[in-house]
Amino acid sequence: MVAGLDAERVVGRSLRRKEDLRLLTGTSCFVDDFERPDALHAAILRSPHAHARIAAIDASAALGDDRVVEVLTSADLPRPLPRIPMRMYSLAGMDLLLQPPLADGVVRYSGEPVAVALAESRYAAEDALERLQVSYEPLEPLLDPTAALAPDSPILHPEADSNLAGEIRVTWGDVEAAFADADVVVEERLQCQRHGAVPLEPRGLVAEAVQGGGVTVWGAAKIVHTNRRILAALLDLPEDRVRFVELDVGGGFGGRGEFYPEDFLVPFCALRQRRPVAWTEDREENLRALNHSREQVHDIAIALRADGTLLALRDRFFMNTGAYVRTHGAVVPNMTVALLPGPYRWRAYDCTAQQVVTNKTPAGTYRAPGRYEANFVRERMIDIASRRMDRDPADLRRQNLIPASQMPYEVGTHTDGHPVVFDSGDFPLLLDKGLENFDYGEMLRWRAADPGPGRRRGVGVGYFVEKSGIARWEYARVGVGDDGGAVAHVGSASVGQGMETVLAQVCAETLGVPFEAVTVSHGDTEVVPEGMGSFGSRASMLGGSAVAIASEALRKRLIDVAAERMEASPGDLTIEGDRVIARGSPAVGVPLVELSDGAPDEEARFESPDMAFPYGLHCVALEADVETGAVDIHRYAVAYDVGRAINPQLVHGQIVGGVAQGLGGALLEEFAYDASGQLVSGSFMDYLMPTAGEVPLVRVLVTEDGPTPLNPLGAKGAGEGGTAAAGAVIANAVSDALGVEATALPLTPERVVELADERRAA
Repeated sequence: MVAGLDAERVVGRSLRRKEDLRLLTGTSCFVDDFERPDALHAAILRSPHAHARIAAIDASAALGDDRVVEVLTSADLPRPLPRIPMRMYSLAGMDLLLQPPLADGVVRYSGEPVAVALAESRYAAEDALERLQVSYEPLEPLLDPTAALAPDSPILHPEADSNLAGEIRVTWGDVEAAFADADVVVEERLQCQRHGAVPLEPRGLVAEAVQGGGVTVWGAAKIVHTNRRILAALLDLPEDRVRFVELDVGGGFGGRGEFYPEDFLVPFCALRQRRPVAWTEDREENLRALNHSREQVHDIAIALRADGTLLALRDRFFMNTGAYVRTHGAVVPNMTVALLPGPYRWRAYDCTAQQVVTNKTPAGTYRAPGRYEANFVRERMIDIASRRMDRDPADLRRQNLIPASQMPYEVGTHTDGHPVVFDSGDFPLLLDKGLENFDYGEMLRWRAADPGPGRRRGVGVGYFVEKSGIARWEYARVGVGDDGGAVAHVGSASVGQGMETVLAQVCAETLGVPFEAVTVSHGDTEVVPEGMGSFGSRASMLGGSAVAIASEALRKRLIDVAAERMEASPGDLTIEGDRVIARGSPAVGVPLVELSDGAPDEEARFESPDMAFPYGLHCVALEADVETGAVDIHRYAVAYDVGRAINPQLVHGQIVGGVAQGLGGALLEEFAYDASGQLVSGSFMDYLMPTAGEVPLVRVLVTEDGPTPLNPLGAKGAGEGGTAAAGAVIANAVSDALGVEATALPLTPERVVELADERRAA
């Protein structure tokens, strides 16, 4: 054993992250650190208009610079013009709304790629963009999804017959009868604003042609195998001629790692020039071009009995998907429809989602996509009902929670064609633990105390159910390295979440080797043959299970080989440290490295038929200044049941980081547009993000009362629960403080003052 670690107790311990040493000592390699000899540099010319025809492009002045090698427009791309496909849930007709790598005759959002300049340096490439002359014929932009669906609205994509990208409707039970019989009906229009992932590191790629007509791409993230498949198809290459290599990643959060226009353009240029090509976006490009998210408008109603029993939920909402349908297809509105019912028992449900194309940056996923929005509107409605009925919001929720005795619980909705079935859990127990962690009674007494002139206090709670284990399989291969340690090759990717640490813990415990002796290899499609990557809180649940199965198979194989050599029964042997030893006689054994030839690597492809559903509670106590609109958080607490915490400290960190992002969306962040379709919050001067001053100390309670039966670890995902209910709980607490219902996010100081004025006027 190394450092005295007990291999039987590796899982469940807060071991230090394996990734941190290289990150803290500067030996990491991000895409902008990665250099290839004789590389060209690419810069992207982006449309200044939200909607316009391209009348002409003149590159002669740019090409007059000796440092500029080439300028490409859509005319230089293959025909038929490639379109970036969807990799997930698609609806009929969405294939008509896919984005080409470069605009072809019409630009449909401000920031859309129009041309690529290749030069000997980044400076020269940027200079070339300044010399490109593009003649645009501006067209009227469509920015509001309701206006885009009006009968007289122009069609943004002539191939389609409307601006409706897709519609999803789920209904069950007798909704009309439930509303007719209700004692209390609450109806509201609730809006969640457009914001997004904004990772610390902007996107970038380096691509290099290889002999035989292939290409290697560095800087991919999150889903290297999927993006390899997409690129190979777009380039008309065999998949084995395309190699993707993941480097260190400065934040993912859903937006990073999808297939964007640049993911085609940079490798295409490298093949065309037979030279390496490097590209890194700047922050302004990142804010304009990375997938936006969250923009939804809900017309929602709930029906209740006088005793507080929830009867029915009815909703119709618009999702502004922007100018094109990107790789996620209809995943975001589908997730909203699927999880809008939340942890409660409803007698009837009717929800219609309309995904609409407009002249804004295309939208995709961002941490807890579709659920952040669903939790906001559902939990707001329950709080509004609580106040109308003079009920404690926590008690009204407790009355209607699905009991543990009804698990597994079929909700009646679906994700990607699969029924949503809550696999395990005790929702009432978690509510009680979460309120105790927050000290709900004390915070209600704090709320009742006088905060002083001009200040109001409020308390809010928000319950949620998350999903995990999307894309229901993962790959792993485990073997013995040259040094006698274990090497786990995994299809999961590292986006900063501590995947290398968690999967090493699973391997160490299952195989019986020290944690320090496990190396996790990932992110290279030449080394790992298949994988689904890291998104949707899936790495621990699916990747960890694949590692556990492969490790157990390797353990058995090693012991069997050792038993033959030692002429012993396999049942009398075990793995300890770097050897197979006889139980009770540690001096008698065989080093693992000597057994590796007789015990080759073991592969596993773990498949789960369904997703798992972690669940949790957010609680907040805050003060609002009615004169300045400032919101000061007095206490924030999260309780989250993840089934089984492989590394509790990493779960804690995921929750706290998620809260920070959720608070940004609740209080500050918004991609705002002017009437012409220009992004007016396209820099950190205007797009405000939370700092250490805005993020409070978070009380975190991680529980393990609902281990999932869907995988051998019992683990559920932990990456999105810190964000999922932040918008809901902040809006609930601000509404409680001001005595008027907040119906839109973000609750910026200006909007808080407006709400306070509304209360005074009433």
